[in-house]
Amino acid sequence: MLKRVKYPGFSRDIVSFGIVRDVQIGSGGVTVELTAPAAPDETVDRIRADVAAALGAATDLPVTVEMERAPRPTAAPRTARTGIPGVNAIVAVASGKGGVGKSTVAVNVACALARDARVGLLDADVYGPSVPIMLGLDEERPEVRPDKRIVPVEKYGLRAISMGMFVGERTPVIWRGPMVTKLITEFFKNVEWGELDYLILDLPPGTGDAQLTVAQQVPLAGGVIVTTPQDVALLDVKRGITMFQQVNAPVLGVVENMSFHVCSGCGERAEIFGHGGGEAMARQFGVPFLGAIPLVREVRAAGDRGVPIVVANPEHPQSRAFTDVAGAIVSQLDERAVGVHTH
Repeated sequence: MLKRVKYPGFSRDIVSFGIVRDVQIGSGGVTVELTAPAAPDETVDRIRADVAAALGAATDLPVTVEMERAPRPTAAPRTARTGIPGVNAIVAVASGKGGVGKSTVAVNVACALARDARVGLLDADVYGPSVPIMLGLDEERPEVRPDKRIVPVEKYGLRAISMGMFVGERTPVIWRGPMVTKLITEFFKNVEWGELDYLILDLPPGTGDAQLTVAQQVPLAGGVIVTTPQDVALLDVKRGITMFQQVNAPVLGVVENMSFHVCSGCGERAEIFGHGGGEAMARQFGVPFLGAIPLVREVRAAGDRGVPIVVANPEHPQSRAFTDVAGAIVSQLDERAVGVHTH
């Protein structure tokens, strides 16, 4: 019954967000214990009212909704949180290998977050930067001020920076590891990000030394691992978890991309790569499952023309899936901020 109660603003229910702690049914009535999310009072009140209404419609017994409100922690100075002045939380998006749509997830999640928050997107894949193309910024060049500070390019409510904005599309980037590390350090230290709630870090594919070095540059609020449903992805997820553990970053969860195909003509769902692999992996490793993203042609087409699907068609089922993942990431960050951890 409570799975029908949606978190305000999202299509995901309050049970999957970990807000329902306990339900007790006795002769005296029904008592529901909720853990209040770190959200505005009106959101918490709405959840309480929706739960009471849902249960009231299903039973003649008296309904009591108890909400345990964890106090918001006193915010640490922003510079102390991440080492980047003005940036509150850095979230790294990683994948154990290429070809799983990691950058597509990073870009669309960032755009979904940007509807209600101040968001930056740092494309750390210096060898194959795809963020500029996905955002329609491949012809843009960031401003470099006289004091050598770099001003990120703004698009769709995001502040973005990428190596692809500094080299031509057909210019190969052939650098050794130390040069890559130095460049990423420049992006962290010399970009004028301004005040950001979230900085999404699109890591290069893989989980080797280069990715580990990038992740060590700044304290991460958490990491997100993108995978596909196939069984062979199990080892890739394990490597991703190990990498974030090595840099003392919590794993916010696993996203299963290309989870199933939706026919654009009939709307029929086909699980061509298997089903539930990402969710099973998350359960096996004891980390949250953030959501499943369907495989549809519109996503590639939207990315190719520089308009992410979350921007081009916010009501598309895939856009809603990205929005749900963004909400789940925020929920995980909030839970860690108040000391409540759920899977």
